[in-house]
Amino acid sequence: MRIKLLILLLISISIQAAEEDLYDFLWLDPDKSVYVLQKKMYAKKRTFYFNAGVLKNNASDFQDTLGASLKLGYFLKEDWGVELLYNSYNNSNNISFENVQSVNGSEPFIRRPNSLMGLTLQWSPFYGKINTFNKIFYFDWSFGVGVGKLSTETNAETASLQNSTNTFTDENFTGVIIKSNFRFYVSKRVHIDLDYMTTTYSAPGPKVNNIQNESTTTDTDVGISLGISF
Repeated sequence: MRIKLLILLLISISIQAAEEDLYDFLWLDPDKSVYVLQKKMYAKKRTFYFNAGVLKNNASDFQDTLGASLKLGYFLKEDWGVELLYNSYNNSNNISFENVQSVNGSEPFIRRPNSLMGLTLQWSPFYGKINTFNKIFYFDWSFGVGVGKLSTETNAETASLQNSTNTFTDENFTGVIIKSNFRFYVSKRVHIDLDYMTTTYSAPGPKVNNIQNESTTTDTDVGISLGISF
């Protein structure tokens, strides 16, 4: 009789332990939908996308530079795609420019962007979802690298000259583009992109005594855009 009671007690403890383990699992995932985390809601393979948006550039300490951006891309595979981009910039003198001009009576060296056209290879390894205000938002996080043709204008020829009219000349450079993109899906076809992009290129500085030294310059663009996939 005692042996039977001991066996029943051990079985009861074993069942309770199993129930506690199950409860812990259900507490972590009450609706038993852990597998959803591995399921991609919005597939990108063999899809095009088009984005239009606005951006801010930091090319010069003496300019406020805003712009418009266009992107056209295609994902050959779920994680790999190509993107063609075009940025157009609008520049205006900022308070730093006005301070230098009022104190020194001269204008600082400036190189400001006019446009950028580039082609990048996109890698999109990360995806997930966020539950906010009882609504689930899906997102992708991708990275890109490529080349771009940058059109600028500069006063490098006249910035160091005293009592000379400040004039700007056009320039063109080829640079390396590195970017990061965070995409929020509004729906299957509509998304919002947040972009951080750098363009690195070699350019000459101001001419002093007919000598110009080249240095590596990196411009940064931060932008937001609305896009559609098809």
